[in-house]
Amino acid sequence: MTDGTLRPRPWRIAAWCFYDWANSAYPTVISTFVFATYFTQGVAPDPVTGASRWGIGMAIAGLFVGILSPIFGAIADRTGGRRIWLAAFTILAALAAASLWTVEPDPSFMTRALVLVIAGTVCFELGTVFYNAMLPGLAPAAMIGRISGWGWGLGYIGGLFCLVACLALIQAKPPPFGLAEGNAEAVRATSVLVAVWYAGFALPLLFAVPGEKGAGMGIVAAVREGIGAILRLLPELRGEPVILRFLIARLLYAEGLNTLFAFGAIYAAGTFGMDTEEVIRLGIAINVTAGLGAALFAFADDRFGSRAVVLVSVLSLMVIGALMLLVTSTTAFWVLALALGIFFGPAQAASRTLMGRLAPADKRGEYFGLFALTGRAVSFIGPAALAIATAAFDSQRAGMATVLVFLGAGAALLWTVRVPQR
Repeated sequence: MTDGTLRPRPWRIAAWCFYDWANSAYPTVISTFVFATYFTQGVAPDPVTGASRWGIGMAIAGLFVGILSPIFGAIADRTGGRRIWLAAFTILAALAAASLWTVEPDPSFMTRALVLVIAGTVCFELGTVFYNAMLPGLAPAAMIGRISGWGWGLGYIGGLFCLVACLALIQAKPPPFGLAEGNAEAVRATSVLVAVWYAGFALPLLFAVPGEKGAGMGIVAAVREGIGAILRLLPELRGEPVILRFLIARLLYAEGLNTLFAFGAIYAAGTFGMDTEEVIRLGIAINVTAGLGAALFAFADDRFGSRAVVLVSVLSLMVIGALMLLVTSTTAFWVLALALGIFFGPAQAASRTLMGRLAPADKRGEYFGLFALTGRAVSFIGPAALAIATAAFDSQRAGMATVLVFLGAGAALLWTVRVPQR
């Protein structure tokens, strides 16, 4: 069918959820816990320079994603090629991750590292546009919330197991696969592990979901039509006040979440003196609580509504995050970090569900492109605000406090959104 709707099948739903298991390895290992820490502590000349350059790299990636994701979403609606585009971006993101193996612990490799991370992040984010747009066409309407939550929960479990594998790889004595003990080869090899994990576990979805017929439009015409569709869609949002307000609210609280993800491990290492192995252990523990939170709140999503779940999650993140900025004990930080993890998944999974419920069936790709846009469009602002506050107060705690501002602004606007019954 042209709207991409398929008859619900358990194996298709399971394959869709399992893709979250596959792609979660990239943000978990590369963007947050392992490679980001390695870059700031091992590649950059010093942690401050590393954090600054990493923030610039994430801002550039966010700019590309913000520009390209709505266009590619519109293209998918016209070519009917969501599965093909998803496969292409999955392969490209995996190749970029594998190439990070070549980044040695020397400042001369900083540019190479950032170019590869930017490329991989852009491909990862563009892939999620097509992945998210598949959900309303695969899931029964009454179960879309819990299926989205199950997928997000399975993603956290996948990230957990990938982190466990990375920790085993780093701690092995002697290093396996002929790796040398020096030159950070074991840490660098985790990027290859991510590539294999990502591409390999993505196969069930790529084989289980048939390609859409679409309009059969050529790629050049689709690009032209896609850009035109976005230009037409933006004015149309004035007639969709609920969607418009939700997207602006998400833009704000997603900026807080993105900044937290990008700098959380760096904050833990810099403020509490955690080394790479302890950061990985923290990541494993957070993924456990995050997976549980996403799975448990999935039922609340269908029962109480996506908006309520997002509000509770974002407000909880604010309270726990504020407490984390006040504690000085590593033990207290650990406890609060685990509690924080419970609300990571629901905030994101319920947002995806709400977009799926609000978007018109024939424009899902376009609206999920805007959804991705609001998740990354101003991603340079969060790192910039964090950097400015850190420098002004000479404190990482002050820098991380800016996250609370974005979360609070997004929650306040979302509070005013009234979701119509459909």
